[in-house]
Amino acid sequence: MSLRLGYGTNGLTDLRLDDALGLLADLGYDGVGLTLDHMHLDPLAPDLAARTRQVARRLTGLGLGVTVETGARYVLDPRRKHGPSLLDPDPEARAARTALLVRAVEVAAGLGAHAVHCFSGLTPPDTTTDTAWQRLTDALAPVLDASDRAGIPLAVEPEPGHLLATLADFHHLRTLLGDPGPLGLTLDIGHCQCLEPESPVDCVKEAAPWLRHVQIEDMRRGVHEHLPFGDGEIDFPPVLEALASSGYAGLTVVELPRHSHAGPELARSSIDFLRRAAAPTNGAAPC
Repeated sequence: MSLRLGYGTNGLTDLRLDDALGLLADLGYDGVGLTLDHMHLDPLAPDLAARTRQVARRLTGLGLGVTVETGARYVLDPRRKHGPSLLDPDPEARAARTALLVRAVEVAAGLGAHAVHCFSGLTPPDTTTDTAWQRLTDALAPVLDASDRAGIPLAVEPEPGHLLATLADFHHLRTLLGDPGPLGLTLDIGHCQCLEPESPVDCVKEAAPWLRHVQIEDMRRGVHEHLPFGDGEIDFPPVLEALASSGYAGLTVVELPRHSHAGPELARSSIDFLRRAAAPTNGAAPC
């Protein structure tokens, strides 16, 4: 099939990064969604450039593509999940998140990644919507500049509960920023099922021109819980067909961040499921 499948290292946190990459290559994945975190290419530890070169050699040796993901829960603040965010009331705290994203772009360039993923964060209490959007656009400006210099798109993810939660919110951000070239979209298929007004298939079709990264898992309507395939409500064959027909050339990465305890087995069963779901039926052409 034409889809390039990957698996997120945030679902393999009980494995050393070298072992996780070897597992994914052995299972037949095309790439990896690499979350920069304290256990996997720590972006704040010393000798980042040297460690990045080492990971790049490993990826090349295994034939794996890569997207750099930045959703580590406690990489900046050990006491606040995903804190500080791009919307933090403290300018210095927002700047720390911006600096991390700029560093992620630099890591992505060293790895030969096809995109850098990020999200907006929750709107803080007592913060108006207009203020939150202004903070977001200001905080992203240096990241977009870095992305432009590196030639690596920044793929912003609509995340349930965040300021930027839907595809409509992504388009609002595009408008506020003047539709910059480096700005793209991370589409999470489960999030489409969770809260978008359109079906996941229609979301893929609508998002196609801006797709720079795709995450995939099962999910139920109205419940933001990443589920193994078959445990939710999504009909995957038409979703995969829409992705394959969209012109998207990046990775489609399995996103199961709360299932690391069973990561190796879920990595195996997930690729088996997706291959079956993408297989041609009734004489149809393969995706």
